Amino acid sequence: MLPLNTSLPSPVTFLLMGIPGLEHLHVWIGIPFCSMYIVAVVGNVTILAVVRAERSLHEPMFLFLCMLSVTDLVLSTSTLPRMLCLFWLGAHDIAFDACLAQMFFIHSFTAMESGFFLAMAIDRYVAICHPLRHSTILTHVHITIMGIIVVIRGVAFFSPHPILLKQLPYCRTQRIAHTYCEFMAVVKLACMDTGATKRYSLATIIGSCDAVLIAVSYAFILRSVFRLPSRDASFKALGTCGSHVCVILVFYSTAGFSIFTHRFGKHVPAHVHIFIANMYLLVPPFLNPIVYGVRTKKIREHVLRILMVKVA
Repeated sequence: MLPLNTSLPSPVTFLLMGIPGLEHLHVWIGIPFCSMYIVAVVGNVTILAVVRAERSLHEPMFLFLCMLSVTDLVLSTSTLPRMLCLFWLGAHDIAFDACLAQMFFIHSFTAMESGFFLAMAIDRYVAICHPLRHSTILTHVHITIMGIIVVIRGVAFFSPHPILLKQLPYCRTQRIAHTYCEFMAVVKLACMDTGATKRYSLATIIGSCDAVLIAVSYAFILRSVFRLPSRDASFKALGTCGSHVCVILVFYSTAGFSIFTHRFGKHVPAHVHIFIANMYLLVPPFLNPIVYGVRTKKIREHVLRILMVKVA
């Protein structure tokens, strides 16, 4: 451990300590985490392959779903393999630059995930509330522009994170009490006033704005659904929207818990905080292919058709 009076502007490595208090369970915790990662990779790659191969699926909903799948693949791959090395191989050390790169990918792609959830909510709102104008409002050009805006927002807002942390001196410890390089966890290691750096974290603002807009979209959707003349159509729409809302709630509730625990939850046990912080990176990539893929009739039928051809 470094002496307290030593200041290192750029430490060579950090040490990821995993989940405090649950070190003896790391091997077992890694098993469900690895299973979720495999399902996430297989499911999201399948969605991308099916939509690419089937031209009838080149619709706004499925194009946004592909963008979400790419985001999920990057988000889960930037965390899970390194996390499993920690759990199963005891590989605690991570290079400083690798830590900053992982942090950038996690935060920027989390913001993109939130943005694509919003884009998909807008698509559902237009499809249900303004069905006759859906194809004219959400053209391929508009979809491309929305996707570019979401990506630029994620990259632009979170690129300063590694730049800011690169300039801080670190003299307390090189041990990060976490399973991955998280912005606030690394900031706490600096040996200077980091109030301005902490305030720069825009995750709360971005997540809150997206969540509010998604809530407004689904409020209008529900109002339109309850006005449908057919009860069967209403139940079908509610079933589809309900599953989508569940995935969105899991993402925002776990992400919100992690963000606010850093700021206000001093009495929350560290293992609870870190475990839930892992959930918002693991569960959405795992659930999205199931909810948006398996429950979507067109994708399900195309996959089953491919499997039947191969079996035959």
